[in-house]
Amino acid sequence: MFNRKLINIRMALLGLPRRKKRLLQVLTDIVLVWAALWLAFVVRLGIEDLTIPTNDYPWLFLTAPFVCIPLFIRFGMYRAVMRYFGTDALILIIKAVTLACLILGVFVYAYSAHRNAVPRSVLFNFWWLSLILLGGLRLAMRQYFLGHWFSASLHVPFTARESGLPKVAVYGAGAAGNQLVAALRLGKAIRPVAFIDDDSSISNRVISGLPVFKPRHIQRMIDLTGAQEILLAIPSVSRTRRREILSFLEGFPLHVRSVPGFMDLASGRVKVDDIQEVDIADLLGRDSVPAQEELLERCITGLNVMVTGAGGSIGSELCRQILALEPKALILFEQCEFNLYSIHSELDQRISRQSLAVRLLPILGSVRDGEKLLNVMNGWKVDTVYHAAAYKHVPIVEHNIAEGVLNNVIGTLNAAEAALQSGVANFVLISTDKAVRPTNVMGSSKRLAEMVLQALSKEMAPVLFRDKRRISQVNRTRFTMVRFGNVLGSSGSVIPLFHKQIRSGGPLTVTHPNITRYFMTIPEAAQLVIQAGSMGRGGDVFVLDMGEPVKIAELAEKMIHLSGLSVRSENNPHGDIAIEFTGLRPGEKLYEELLIGDNVGSTSHPMVMMANEDYLSWEILKERLEKILGAVAKNDYDQVRQLLRETVSGYAPDCEIVDWIHLQRRLDP
Repeated sequence: MFNRKLINIRMALLGLPRRKKRLLQVLTDIVLVWAALWLAFVVRLGIEDLTIPTNDYPWLFLTAPFVCIPLFIRFGMYRAVMRYFGTDALILIIKAVTLACLILGVFVYAYSAHRNAVPRSVLFNFWWLSLILLGGLRLAMRQYFLGHWFSASLHVPFTARESGLPKVAVYGAGAAGNQLVAALRLGKAIRPVAFIDDDSSISNRVISGLPVFKPRHIQRMIDLTGAQEILLAIPSVSRTRRREILSFLEGFPLHVRSVPGFMDLASGRVKVDDIQEVDIADLLGRDSVPAQEELLERCITGLNVMVTGAGGSIGSELCRQILALEPKALILFEQCEFNLYSIHSELDQRISRQSLAVRLLPILGSVRDGEKLLNVMNGWKVDTVYHAAAYKHVPIVEHNIAEGVLNNVIGTLNAAEAALQSGVANFVLISTDKAVRPTNVMGSSKRLAEMVLQALSKEMAPVLFRDKRRISQVNRTRFTMVRFGNVLGSSGSVIPLFHKQIRSGGPLTVTHPNITRYFMTIPEAAQLVIQAGSMGRGGDVFVLDMGEPVKIAELAEKMIHLSGLSVRSENNPHGDIAIEFTGLRPGEKLYEELLIGDNVGSTSHPMVMMANEDYLSWEILKERLEKILGAVAKNDYDQVRQLLRETVSGYAPDCEIVDWIHLQRRLDP
């Protein structure tokens, strides 16, 4: 019954208009000021006669509220929301009360010269008593409005009254960890029960009301608290250290999630309580090498820059990083209307927010349209082109050979010729590790695109593919190619697929137990692409350092474990989620490579290597391209495959032709 009355009073107070709430606070503070002043005399003079303060010093009791309350208003004490009362508000109270005491001291000194003197210690007593009463009441009311009194009035243990909430431990007892705990307590959706921290000096202690455990005592923490999840609140540690922590946590039946990094918090993109799944880059990646600013800015700052495929996973990240380097204009060339709209909206908001002097131009178009590419590059006097437009999903391209060849090869040729004709200074092709000894059409088409740029770069006066005009040496374009492996989170990446399969209860599908891939984060790849594109003299093939290859089956196991689940297998038939092996898809390789040969050189950047790859002269290659286009036009995919074998070094298809048009013609001649 009493608990219900407390709740009703709380709801009534919360429902008052703001003006009435502030008036109530002011009246309460007047009473507290009088109480503090009266107690200050009692502490100094004793309790023999409790009427002495009001009988002998009535002027002081009238003066005190007129001095204190205006100062409290001026310092913003009545603007603070009680439920979120914290350290900053306490500091304001200390400042306001201290200044009020100093002003009262002036009044006391002036008045005491003619009347009954006020003991000097009374002012000091009034200072600390005011702090206790004003600050203490606000802290108590914060607990009251948060609802913590109600359970106490019923004598309900803390563990019982919140037993229905998920229990989590927070890894990291620093500033981020304490902010996270405060946010979780306000949200009342998750219950923090413990801290875990590597710092031995705070282990076995209590911070923010939670016990702190060492990492080696996690199992004991689970047994004592019943924690089902760990939230990582270590945004400032290196990626190497995060990987070590995650590898250690794999051995416990806990779902591991994370809070954003400090840069995301500072930028306002996320809040402390925006909890997210663990970044897989922390499992696979390594600490990134600081960027070389001169390489980043060389082909971008103050120039007109164009990105083809600007709405794709790599293209959009390139656009974000290019915008930060403040080009004169950024041209977004994209064939998908929705992707173009998405990246344009994002970048346009960023330009407005940061007041950037960058002209943003969203252009719908396909790289298959050479005339449009030429018009755009000519019209906007493009200085640098990043050619990211490509079809890159191996099985899809294997089923659609013509589109793969036309988009990846002819699209690149169109963009390169437009760059030559319009005098573009720098042209950077985004390539792939699948171009090395390819077993599929996608990989062979990307290697053929590389060869086009190599041939055009080495030709002293290139002849255009579709006519006999020659491009003079004056209009020379510096062509470079940047080759790297899979990027985390890109369209078609296995990581989002695994997350989706885990949420739906499995199974996780992996094509082969031994399949391996290189991985890199999209931001790191884009940054290295920009730096690599600023190096070389033309015709260079740059290869990014992708680190060590990763077994996809092991990656699947790690993701299951970090979700707090177990792998179902022959050895563990009662596990939560199974991993199924579906077999290699058409054109898929077990292992990817980054170099065709062993002839590799270093560059000025430790993460970028230079590959010395063989190529064909433009005259020979042009003839091959004409034959490939003729075979594509006739849907003669046997001929297309044969021509690719003859042109692309190492191309060795590992399956029959599975192009849908080819199969349909065989079934229905």
